[in-house]
Amino acid sequence: MTYYHSGYGTPRKKRKNRFRKFLLWFFLIIILGLAVAAYYIYHIVFTPNVWTPEGKEISVYIPTGSDFEDVKVILYSKGLVIHRKNFEWLSQKKRYPSRVVAGRYILKPGMSNNELIDLLRSGNQVPVHVIFNNVRNIYQLAGIVGRQIEADSASIANVLSDTNYLRRIGYTPQSIPTAFIPNTYDFYWNTDAKTFVERMLKEHDKFWTDERKAKAAKLKLSPEEVIILASIVEKETNKNDEKPAIAGVYINRMKYGWRLQADPTVVYAIGDFNIRRVLNVHKEYDSPYNTYKHLGLPPGPICIPSIASIDAVLNYQKNDYFFFCAKDDLSGYHTFAKTNAQHRKNAKKYQEALNKIKIYK
Repeated sequence: MTYYHSGYGTPRKKRKNRFRKFLLWFFLIIILGLAVAAYYIYHIVFTPNVWTPEGKEISVYIPTGSDFEDVKVILYSKGLVIHRKNFEWLSQKKRYPSRVVAGRYILKPGMSNNELIDLLRSGNQVPVHVIFNNVRNIYQLAGIVGRQIEADSASIANVLSDTNYLRRIGYTPQSIPTAFIPNTYDFYWNTDAKTFVERMLKEHDKFWTDERKAKAAKLKLSPEEVIILASIVEKETNKNDEKPAIAGVYINRMKYGWRLQADPTVVYAIGDFNIRRVLNVHKEYDSPYNTYKHLGLPPGPICIPSIASIDAVLNYQKNDYFFFCAKDDLSGYHTFAKTNAQHRKNAKKYQEALNKIKIYK
């Protein structure tokens, strides 16, 4: 009888099979572990982790000098990051704590940690629209602008009242308001005071085109003098359509060597901006800004005038008027006169209208 022995069940082959199974399970476990780790990392990196109120975009402000701890306080205090540990882990891996960049950033709902961190460390901030108009003086300007950029009102006011700095840039405390042209400007939020002023000087130079300079020269006025006169026009009326006519009256007075006798300059000189009626006693107030007492333009603007007022001076209406008075219908418009006699009649009508509504001062 013949016997066949396969050898399949020998101890050596059994050990070999067990080792193969061990390797198979080992690699399966490794692959499974890697898959779990990859999923976990993917979850940390790419899944949404930013929440915003009402699901709308939100501005986040990172002040100058902030570190990673400050950033966490800013984000966490508003509840903007859902899973904080995940955000912090990825921040460390992407070295964000050593790359904190100040500025204003727009966060969108559903951003991933990766998107959020890349945005914050990129410095790719969204500019703010800085708007100022109807500004009386540099302190009011500082307050308005200081609410829109990182530089606070005190730092802006300090720069604008620093006589040494003003001298270096060619201005005085009286003339520095002429450097600002009211408009809407884009600034990075973390702009400091001097950077703001330097930008405004550039905008001033851009505004004064060759055409505007030529018109000022034809009036025998410097750009600064045009702005001073425009500031008076600005305070005389808020009706843009009659500003050229009012500018024409003042230019007529200047041509004939008259005092400007502008009520708004008296109000500015006294500093009481609640005055509704300029009386004779007010006109005696001693100040270089009082154009009833002093010939020519005041030493500086009485406000920061709008572009409409500046262009009204440059494109003044050529007329024969030397006087104007607010209309007695209290519409805000004015009645113009060539003679003092006609002006007195107009002024009397307006004064009677004020008396009727009991405005005496």
